[in-house]
Amino acid sequence: MNIRVFDQIRDSLMVKRENLSQWLNNTPPAKLKVPLGQHSIEEVQQRLEALDEAVEKAAAGALGVCEVCEDYVETRMMEMDYTCCICLDHYTDAERRTLEFELEMAQTVQRSLFPQEPPDFPNTEIAAFSRPAQIIGGDYFDFFRFKDGSYGLAIADIAGHGISASMHLSTVQTLLRAFAPESISPAEVTERLHRLLVHNTRFNTFVTLFLAAYRPQTRQLEYCNAGHNPPLVLRANGHEPASPEAIELIHPTAAAIGLVEVGQFNAQSASLGAGDLLLIYTDGVTEATNLQGEEFGVQRLAQAAWRARSLPANQLLRNVRQELESFTQGAPLPDDTTLVVFRVTA
Repeated sequence: MNIRVFDQIRDSLMVKRENLSQWLNNTPPAKLKVPLGQHSIEEVQQRLEALDEAVEKAAAGALGVCEVCEDYVETRMMEMDYTCCICLDHYTDAERRTLEFELEMAQTVQRSLFPQEPPDFPNTEIAAFSRPAQIIGGDYFDFFRFKDGSYGLAIADIAGHGISASMHLSTVQTLLRAFAPESISPAEVTERLHRLLVHNTRFNTFVTLFLAAYRPQTRQLEYCNAGHNPPLVLRANGHEPASPEAIELIHPTAAAIGLVEVGQFNAQSASLGAGDLLLIYTDGVTEATNLQGEEFGVQRLAQAAWRARSLPANQLLRNVRQELESFTQGAPLPDDTTLVVFRVTA
């Protein structure tokens, strides 16, 4: 293998490690819990150690040695997964077809727009809004169908801002749209996405993702929350969320994609009744601050939605945005801001 390839892989791994280390060192302890999901800081440290080991191997030309023939594996496989140690020729036909498909997906980075209109899910109202902090951002939301016909919704937040985050966002979007129609489980899709990106030398950050499959017949929402801000549920027969304890949250079930070396992506489900509201958002909403340095927070978000709960979803969304803008007193938002309103109708 050309020594330049090892240099490129080493440089990419060093950037990946530096980004992860800076995030770990600069994030307040109270804000580490959500992206980590059920994992610990020690597991992130283990990932940093694994990256250090990979950097050393890349510098020594010891990465990518095939365990079968002891030759180097294909360069494109190394770019997708620097831990790869089996040549493509040694895979079975089925394994080769799957891998070649994922190689093609990994090398396809295309920009596509957010949905221009809310999807037509049966017996639901949906409204969505996204605004980048810079010209382009790293927030993402989308709607699609799973293999069993269930209705998919996703929201993601790429760590970082600007062009780099937007390029990674396009990769995540492309892969989700490719994987979801082949699966019936949000957890399966999320695990596959993590497996594809965690060792990819071109993907040097991590991404929080809430991915759900909604089944209108049973009003069941199956979801996997990979380190994303907990969506909140407002029940039609509930009470005003006067305190944080009164807010029903969908907490992370796994760590963010690309954050730990080995992720465990579990699916959970929630029952939604007629009139129930689901609010899915990125941290740019709840962490927006006013001139006094106070954060908008989950409770203000819940109360703003509660006050507008009788309105159609698009008007409810507009009211929440107005309350957010009033709270920040016109100050520019420092982070990308995305909010999706999902209401079950009769």
